[in-house]
Amino acid sequence: MSRRRELRVGALARVEGEGALRVVVADGSVESAELNIYEPPRFFEAFLRGRAYTEPPDITSRICGICPVAYQTSACNALEQICGVELDRPLADLRRLMYCGEWISSHSLHIHLLHTPDFLGYPDAIALAADHRELVEQGLATKKAGNALLEFLGGRAIHPVNVRLGGFYSVPERTEFAAVTELLLRARDYAVNTARRAAEFDFPELELECELLTATDPDRYAIDNGEVHTSTGLRFAAADFTSHVREHQVPHSTALHASLDGARYLTGPLARYTLNHHRLSPIARQVADEIGLGAECRNPYRSILVRAVEVVYAIEEALALIDRYERPSRPAVPVEPRPGVGHGVSEAPRGLLYHRYEIDDHGIVRSATIIPPTSQNQAVMEDDLRRVVAGNLDLDDAALAAVCERAIRNYDPCISCSAHFLDVDVVRR
Repeated sequence: MSRRRELRVGALARVEGEGALRVVVADGSVESAELNIYEPPRFFEAFLRGRAYTEPPDITSRICGICPVAYQTSACNALEQICGVELDRPLADLRRLMYCGEWISSHSLHIHLLHTPDFLGYPDAIALAADHRELVEQGLATKKAGNALLEFLGGRAIHPVNVRLGGFYSVPERTEFAAVTELLLRARDYAVNTARRAAEFDFPELELECELLTATDPDRYAIDNGEVHTSTGLRFAAADFTSHVREHQVPHSTALHASLDGARYLTGPLARYTLNHHRLSPIARQVADEIGLGAECRNPYRSILVRAVEVVYAIEEALALIDRYERPSRPAVPVEPRPGVGHGVSEAPRGLLYHRYEIDDHGIVRSATIIPPTSQNQAVMEDDLRRVVAGNLDLDDAALAAVCERAIRNYDPCISCSAHFLDVDVVRR
């Protein structure tokens, strides 16, 4: 006789967005695991049509309050490509410096407030702080340093307003960096301590069986731009992104899925580290070796270690950029419109973010395509959940729900800027 069971979790905190998970178990086997994203479409690509070519960096930054700089940077990369503009080196360094602030802030939020409670057995960061006050305080101080850098260069930490095509509206004097430098120096020590502490966590054994995709820079760890590389050795420019990455609609989600030449793939910290770890800064590389990351990392539970190392790297990189900073002779390179199609990528904290724009000879946006990292990772998340559920079918409903929630949080999905995103519906037959 078949047995049918339903498991429902009303909401999952410690992720961004709204959605549901439906798992069907039949005759002791996982028949399907579907991540149902039920938020209404937000129509940003449609909003951009008919707008001036100067507007996408500001408009797209509103897609996410956690990683607005990623949207601004990918948009600028694509539009500046169309217009044949290359930033002066000091301006490019400032853009990368601002992006470092976003990495520091976003990763610290995820590590300390969203992910660490899973490993130490707490329901949330408030409960965690009762017993591990110093760990949470150091995380908040590190996030504060990232926010300070964003506010210093961008005018505010959320949806920065100082970014424009070709650079910035205003640029700081060298002497103005003192306060943020002090915060970053203190945060570097906290970040190293966090990586060492996270290395003590117990990590379930799970290896992802999929392609990895990331941006790569020949001279440094990719953040603000790069050529796209995969773990099988495929390399292509941003202009060829949609020749390899195809989006498609699935019946159970309002969010599009993506495939790489027809296969599942992962972008984000695990992909970045595995393909680029040799380009980490000296201290970050030393920390990675000390905590046992090795040459690659495919265990999603250990993604917290990679994020911790990336925080160390972003702080080091920010300090190096500040140390060699010379105030640009102009705040922005002139960007005059011309008709064409441009493609831009950058590495958001959660993975590669792709933008494509077509503008006409009047500088009006005729079409726009934006492919964020979370939608690219959904197929891998579903496959991961199938395997996690299959290995834990002996658990009762409450315990199995907790296992599913924890597996989702490994990916730090950013489905929207909401506080919750997951209902779990497990059907057992």
